[in-house]
Amino acid sequence: MSHLDPYGGTEPRGWDRPEIPPALPWPERDVEPWTRQARPDLYAGAQARPRRYDEPGVDPGDDRYDPGYDRRPVRPAGAPGPARRLSDDDVPTSQLPPVRDDDAPTAQFALVGADEAAAEPRRPSGRRPRGRRRASADRPATQQSGTGRAGRNLPAAIAVGLGLGALILVPLFFYLPAFPAVVAAAIGVGIWEMARAVRRSGAHPPLVPLIAGGVLMIGLAWYAGPDALSLGLLVTVLGTMIWRLGDGPAGFQRDLTAATLIAVYVPFLGGFAALLAAVPDDGHLRVLVTVVAVVLSDTGGYAAGVSFGKHPMAPSISPKKSWEGFAGSVCAAAVGSAVLLWLLFDVPPWWGALFGVAVSGAAVLGDLAESMIKRDLGVKDMSSLLPGHGGLMDRLDSILFAVPAAYLLLAVFVPVVS
Repeated sequence: MSHLDPYGGTEPRGWDRPEIPPALPWPERDVEPWTRQARPDLYAGAQARPRRYDEPGVDPGDDRYDPGYDRRPVRPAGAPGPARRLSDDDVPTSQLPPVRDDDAPTAQFALVGADEAAAEPRRPSGRRPRGRRRASADRPATQQSGTGRAGRNLPAAIAVGLGLGALILVPLFFYLPAFPAVVAAAIGVGIWEMARAVRRSGAHPPLVPLIAGGVLMIGLAWYAGPDALSLGLLVTVLGTMIWRLGDGPAGFQRDLTAATLIAVYVPFLGGFAALLAAVPDDGHLRVLVTVVAVVLSDTGGYAAGVSFGKHPMAPSISPKKSWEGFAGSVCAAAVGSAVLLWLLFDVPPWWGALFGVAVSGAAVLGDLAESMIKRDLGVKDMSSLLPGHGGLMDRLDSILFAVPAAYLLLAVFVPVVS
């Protein structure tokens, strides 16, 4: 009397059926050395894992399921004796080499014999090969050295900031007529970066008339005042329009709109720095208090945002800016400006604090405006000209909005005596 099949199946027992090589855990036909058709239902969706023999629709005699997963009895074909269970010590005569983390998913794996596997040196367990570590939820990616929480390379940013400060202060206090040349050079680089960035949107503003008009506006502001600066803007826009006519009507409106935006945003606003420096007797001090207020605003906002920033200020425009950082910017600029204007211009401290608040607010608005332009264009930085800062426009964005506000407020608080 034959004993009952412990699995209750109607198919022949596993050892009475022809032996089928076990399937690889991935559906690669080029890897499998046999011609058996692939089972797509075993690898699609939730069926990607090896299924147990007692799950519905699974044949317990099918050798294609992982024997180490369900521990079902197996026996070589024709071997007598009771069935035994596969243990962890049972190793097949051929096996695949271990898959390393740095191997490509599509790499081909060859069957390695037992002798070759034994002769191959094994990598010590617990050590990983040299290379980039993969990040996970429990193990975040390693940050680059020198990069702060706000995403800046602080050593490079500090060095570049000191260099830019020296480039402004040296001509400002030692040879003032060279200051408009420094401003004109910075405006020219800013125009080039803006024209290069807007090309991503399909616009092609003419670069030559924009740079020539920008230099013209700085010179007119230095020698002739604010009325000449406005006239220089009009001449720049008209010259750009005439220059663009030579390229034909295709995209004329788009190119002219981009050129007008660049002419107003970069050289016209930057011309107020030349207006500040052109004030007789104390023009260099007016530029100094404006630059110091902007630097204090940026520094205070960075420190407060990194330390206490939790509430985003404009997440759709600049996710890293927070209301706590804005409060730090305003407080730092107000305190520093109150002291500085009182010492240099004998202005009451509360008027100096108001000056600092206004300049800080304008600087933050300028930063947000440039961030919105970059987000609309799909760029992270205007260029990679300055290490740790991006492009020159990434440093001028705050100053371009701050100098008109400073020019207006200083004209009220510190009247010009000619």
